Amino acid sequence: MAVLLTFPAAPAKAANFTPPSGCTLEVTVQNRGCSVSQHYRCGKDAPGDQWVSYFAADGPTFQSRIDRETRWMESTDLRSGLTDLLEDKARDHASFSGLLDTGRDDFDFWTRSTSGERLRHVGHDELTGETVQIDGVTLELTRFDLITYAETGQVLIRRQGQQFISRAQGRFYGGVETSEDWTGTARQTNDSPVTFSFPGEAGFGATRPEYDCDLQMVGGEAAGILWQLAKGART
Repeated sequence: MAVLLTFPAAPAKAANFTPPSGCTLEVTVQNRGCSVSQHYRCGKDAPGDQWVSYFAADGPTFQSRIDRETRWMESTDLRSGLTDLLEDKARDHASFSGLLDTGRDDFDFWTRSTSGERLRHVGHDELTGETVQIDGVTLELTRFDLITYAETGQVLIRRQGQQFISRAQGRFYGGVETSEDWTGTARQTNDSPVTFSFPGEAGFGATRPEYDCDLQMVGGEAAGILWQLAKGART
């Protein structure tokens, strides 16, 4: 079982995020859990595709691309350099439009890492019917349940909790959830958005997280995997 330690977060240098050439930054989101996310789109991608890059107190941690249905097209751990890619064939691909139309979306798909590891992700999202305003942005609440399996069928992680969606932006945002890995180690996290900064507004492009950074949780290998999977949830 991974042992979690706490210590004061290291100070981060103030900086602004610059998206890759040909890409446009749309919004910067300060989240609970000491992270800030940069959401951007690139002209070379398929219509509806969008990217997010996450920053913690000590720098960039995670980057991913979703499509118009919020499928996990590719996700990269910026510390290890490993990338997970969505496999084309799936028993049931995720569908953002289906969630909006029916209030529930079930999914069952596989991802493959550049290390060769294959993971199966099975679960569902459902709308709760609740709408909230966060920093002037209208969001709808969801409930989700997700189990990630190894290729052998072993359960690696179970996650359940609450997230947010934006119909206008076509994306998910993190929320409050619980997770448990194959060792029995459980975690509770809150990655809910707190502020949204659009072009021309204060905080747009900022990479220093502002919330819940007084303590930083550090663990072993299991905690690292939990972080990667939690951030892969179509945010």
